[in-house]
Amino acid sequence: MTDLEPSSVPTAGCPVHPDALPLYGSRFLRNPAELYREMRQEHGPVVPVLIEGDIPAWFVIGYRELHHVLSNPDVFARDCRRWNQWPNIPPDWPLMPFVGYQPSTLFAEGDEHRRRAGALSDGLFAVDQFDLRMQCEKIADDLIDTFVEAGEVDLMAEFAHPLPLLAVAKIFGLPEPETPGLLRDMMTTVNGGEGALDAKQGIDAAMRRLVAHKGEQPGSDFTTRLLNNPVGLTEEELIQDLVLVITAAQQPMAYWIGNTIRLMLTDDRFSVNLAGGRRSVGQALNEVLWEDTPTQNYLGRWAARPIELGGQQIKAGDLLVLGLAAANSDPQVRPDPESATAGNQAMLSFSHGEHRCPYPAPELAEVICRAAVEVLLDRLPDVLLAVKPDELEWSPSVWMRGLVSLPVTFAPSYVAGGG
Repeated sequence: MTDLEPSSVPTAGCPVHPDALPLYGSRFLRNPAELYREMRQEHGPVVPVLIEGDIPAWFVIGYRELHHVLSNPDVFARDCRRWNQWPNIPPDWPLMPFVGYQPSTLFAEGDEHRRRAGALSDGLFAVDQFDLRMQCEKIADDLIDTFVEAGEVDLMAEFAHPLPLLAVAKIFGLPEPETPGLLRDMMTTVNGGEGALDAKQGIDAAMRRLVAHKGEQPGSDFTTRLLNNPVGLTEEELIQDLVLVITAAQQPMAYWIGNTIRLMLTDDRFSVNLAGGRRSVGQALNEVLWEDTPTQNYLGRWAARPIELGGQQIKAGDLLVLGLAAANSDPQVRPDPESATAGNQAMLSFSHGEHRCPYPAPELAEVICRAAVEVLLDRLPDVLLAVKPDELEWSPSVWMRGLVSLPVTFAPSYVAGGG
């Protein structure tokens, strides 16, 4: 048996610690930041937890400890086949889409990961950011045109969710009829509930159709560039990496847009600038990554060998959950939680190390989200929340932080040229 093959018998592995805390439940919907503070006080920077199904894991919430984990892929490895808990995982486990092994860049290591990630970076680097900005402005305008006459709208359903997918579809060269079903499948998969496995299969099927289409009709798009990359990706590698990119992009960007609009509508520091819009959008986008980052927690890393981390004894094959949001608020690196974050890019919201979001994906994501928020504020300068801020409902996910809906009102106007 190699060190990547799952054991046929459960090992001792990560202990079911008597004080292990459930990494699920209603408290995450109310105030996850408060829960992270309590965890830190009780256990320090590495917390014994139980993820869904009461599966034991370690939750890394210290900034320095998480930075160490992400900087040492030889010790804290990405290939999930090391996990010592596989014998305890049922095939229909709701979190299987996050941890089930796939031949994608996500689970690749060493030279293989560098080969695959390099191809992704090459393909993304060729995206013209000025052209992307113009396309996103057009997408935002078109979406706003569908509800501007109504004077009210749920910005999550009608704006924040569809806009990133439409933007990524342009980058991918994805046919427009594919987008509605793809959006539904991605939202189901990210929430990790019932139907997640079927939704994951739907995403795979959509990318398989896209690869076949681009093989017959190549274009000047990301998919065609991957097909032609000299590293020679196989068809299955290409499909899995397209799935990785589109799922890693759409939902976090949707929540980044929604969380930024919520911040600008509820925080006095930003609300006075809504009429001007553009002046403070960049600051709001950056603050959201620090305070309400869309990707809160991430599965994960697996210990390649026994090691001590944050005062805890980690065994070979143990799962480590990456507490990105908790690390961003670690008082060891941010003793004053009210301190300004403008211009500070040291947050771990895009991860860190060789498995972080491939360059220039974070830059492209900011282009898309910034265009979305700026166009919205330009078009609807009098937009207001339609409910009290504390009545907004957060998505029921431990892994993502975003609003279920964002109802707003504004003065209705006519669509130019609409007759």
